[in-house]
Amino acid sequence: MSPQAAGRHRVHRSAATVLPLALAAALVAAGTATAAPSGDARVVRAAALGEIPLGAFSNALLPGSVADDHGVRLGGIGSDLYPAGRKGEYWTVTDRGPNGQIKVDGKKRRTFPVPGFDPAIVRIRVSGATVEVIDAIPLTTSSGKAVTGLPNQRTRDEAPYTYDAGTPLSYDPNGLDTEGIVRAADGSFWLVDEYGPSLVHVSTRGRVLARYVPEGLALTGADYPVVEALPPVLLHRKINRGFEGLAQLPGGDLVMALQSPLSLPDADAGDASRTTRLLRFSPREKAVTAEYAYRFDPVGTVDPGEDDPSELKISSVVAVGRDRLLVEERTDKAARLQLVRLRGSSDILGGPWDDATTSPSLEQLDDPATAGVPVLPKQLVLDLGKVAGVPGKIEGIARVDHDTLALVNDNDFGMTDGPGAFDARGRLVDSGVKTTVVYVRLPKRL
Repeated sequence: MSPQAAGRHRVHRSAATVLPLALAAALVAAGTATAAPSGDARVVRAAALGEIPLGAFSNALLPGSVADDHGVRLGGIGSDLYPAGRKGEYWTVTDRGPNGQIKVDGKKRRTFPVPGFDPAIVRIRVSGATVEVIDAIPLTTSSGKAVTGLPNQRTRDEAPYTYDAGTPLSYDPNGLDTEGIVRAADGSFWLVDEYGPSLVHVSTRGRVLARYVPEGLALTGADYPVVEALPPVLLHRKINRGFEGLAQLPGGDLVMALQSPLSLPDADAGDASRTTRLLRFSPREKAVTAEYAYRFDPVGTVDPGEDDPSELKISSVVAVGRDRLLVEERTDKAARLQLVRLRGSSDILGGPWDDATTSPSLEQLDDPATAGVPVLPKQLVLDLGKVAGVPGKIEGIARVDHDTLALVNDNDFGMTDGPGAFDARGRLVDSGVKTTVVYVRLPKRL
């Protein structure tokens, strides 16, 4: 039996025995919401994940991967949510793991308190007021090693440091900052990643089958196939603002959403822009087949009181029909759900807006429509900020039925930024934010 297969068998035993015991002993439940609804939408159910030590969770999947978890507990599984086929069960995915920022000599350093953490696909069950972990699949390379969540390239990614920002860590070309997740008909998974940005095909056992990246990325040293199949213009993604949303259309095609506008021609232009991009990918052709311009609402409309457009992000996209998507526009404090229809007439793939030398760039246009850009039309479905009981930083959305959505937040593993994130003993000072799944009943059918 290969190390990977042996590890997979250990995962099932862990999910069947160790994790439920930990949950029974430590789960902190959130009761079903009873607050009066805001408008016509309302929370009809809420459940929370309990306190599972991150080291125990990780080492049950890949023994010896985490030597010291610094008191961090399992979290971060709210990067996305995808129905698992049984009522109340969902596939989720962690992001790159616990990370924060600490200023040293006036400059921010990106910290990775648990550098051995391996991103994982986690199957959960919403049972009463609790979220139970019932399975977990570690993401591994072709040789069965952890992919890790560490940055890939010195020239493109933030430098990684230890929990106290005092010691540099090594870059890892295998590292993935996983976000969106869908499951294909054959049981394999598709994920998106913020580093590349990339689209990642993963086997049922968690092995990376292929990582699709922008042409010209020149990622070397990875222990899995890397395929340069995405438009080279994506090389201009903001640092840690690559792909975050992923949807699977009924025919099997995938739609990837860039979290933020590209930095074209520079970071200032990207920070000021309200135009990002969606890309359609054919797993059969292994190629991008369409690209769309998506226009954010003004930041003050999405998040009243906020005036910085760089806070705008797309965190989730969900297919609700053959060519319709539910798109989540958000800041860290507010979120709104928009309905868009993918039209062939809106395709900009291969045109001037994919040329990094085009001036002004798509991102620099004050009004893309007046410049002839076919921006996707959209319709507001729901302002989550007006629904009582919805937690902040919603990153995962799944369709339960025609008038109900399941939402999950990203609790960042209980991490906060700054030197106070850990105490004098190097143990996490937990933020107290729980991973929470809420069901929201919509005012009308989708």
